[in-house]
Amino acid sequence: MSRKLTFLIVAGVFALTLGIMFTANISSEDQAMADNSNVEIATIAGGCFWCVESDMEKLPGVIRVVSGYAGGEEENPSYEQVSSGSTGHREAVQVYFDPAKVSYARVLDQYWKHFDPTDEGGSFGDRGFQYTSAIFYHSEAQREIAESSKKALDESNRFNLPVITPIIKYTTFHEAEGYHQDYYKHNPVRYKTYRYFSGRDKFVEEHWGDEANVVSRGAALPMADSEFVKPDDATLKATLTPLQYKVTQHEGTEPAFKNEYWDNKAEGIYVDIVSGEPLFSSKDKYKSGTGWPSFTRPLVPDNIVEKEDSSFFTTRTEIRSRHADSHLGHVFNDGPPPTGLRYCMNSAAMRFIPKAELKSRGYGKFLDLFK
Repeated sequence: MSRKLTFLIVAGVFALTLGIMFTANISSEDQAMADNSNVEIATIAGGCFWCVESDMEKLPGVIRVVSGYAGGEEENPSYEQVSSGSTGHREAVQVYFDPAKVSYARVLDQYWKHFDPTDEGGSFGDRGFQYTSAIFYHSEAQREIAESSKKALDESNRFNLPVITPIIKYTTFHEAEGYHQDYYKHNPVRYKTYRYFSGRDKFVEEHWGDEANVVSRGAALPMADSEFVKPDDATLKATLTPLQYKVTQHEGTEPAFKNEYWDNKAEGIYVDIVSGEPLFSSKDKYKSGTGWPSFTRPLVPDNIVEKEDSSFFTTRTEIRSRHADSHLGHVFNDGPPPTGLRYCMNSAAMRFIPKAELKSRGYGKFLDLFK
C-alpha cells in the first residue's frame, strides 16, 4: 500500500462520504479548451498528482491543470484500482497552457525541477509503476522538445544517476475523482503534511535550491520585451546542451557542416534558443558554402545587437540577441543582393520553428511571410 493511499485512509477523505467520487475521460469543457488554437496540452507524470498539479499551476501561462490517470487499458479506472498497480496507469496531470505566453520547453523545465527523474520504482514514498514518471507527447514537435530537454538535463550531471523518465506517445487520459482536483487548495493542511513526509521537498531543495522557484521564460517563446527574465547561469547549464551553452554564453563556435541547420531548406523561422525571440526567416537564408546557416538580413532587426569583436587578431562584427544576450555569430560584407550581407549564425544558438507550427507555438503573425 502506498504512503499516499495510507494517508488518505487515515485522513478519512470526506469526499467519499459525500458521494462526489467520479471518474471520466477528458471532459467536454477540457476538450473545448484543447480545441482552442491558443491552448496546448502537456501530459506528464511525476509521482503524486496532487504535488505535480500544485507545482505546474504556479507557472505563468498555465491555464489549468487536471489530475488523472494516463496510459493503461482499464476504462474509467478508480483511484483504488490505479493505486493497486493492476491497471497499467500512471498518476499524471494534463497541463493546459497558452503557447503565446509559455513554451512547451518551459513547461518541461518546470516539471523536471519538482520530482526525481532517476527513480525507476516509483516516486519518493509512493512505490510502484503507477507512481513512476513519464512524458506523454501529443505531437512530433512535443516529442523532439521532450527528448532534447531530457538529454540536456541528463548531460548537466545534476544527479548522480541517469535520467530515466520515458518519453511515450500519448494515448488516453482519464480525469481523476473530483476530490483529487486542486487537492492542495481544498485540503492545505493534509496536503502539506503528506508532501513534507513524502521527501519530495527535501529532494527538490537538495538538487535545485532556489532554482526550483525561478519563474523565467523558456526556449522558443515569443514574449513582450518587458516580460523576459533571463535565467541564471546554473539554470542555463541545466536546460541547454553543452554546445548550446558554450556557443550562447561563452562565444563558442560549432563545427562547420556538422550542425543542425546549415543545410536546412524547410520553410519557417529561427528563434533564440534561450528567449525565443524571432531572429531570422528561411526566406532570407541562402547557401553560403561556409557550413553554417547564413542569412542576408534579420527577421526582426530590433532583436539583433551588433558588437565589435577583436578576438583572433582581427576585428569582426559580432551578432547577439537583444533580450537573451546570446552570442549568435557574426555578420560579414560578402553576402548576395539585396543587402550584400552574410549573417553567419550558429545552429546551436537557435531553434527552428517550421511554418506549419508557427501558429501553435505563438508565432502566427509571421505566417504571411510564406503565402
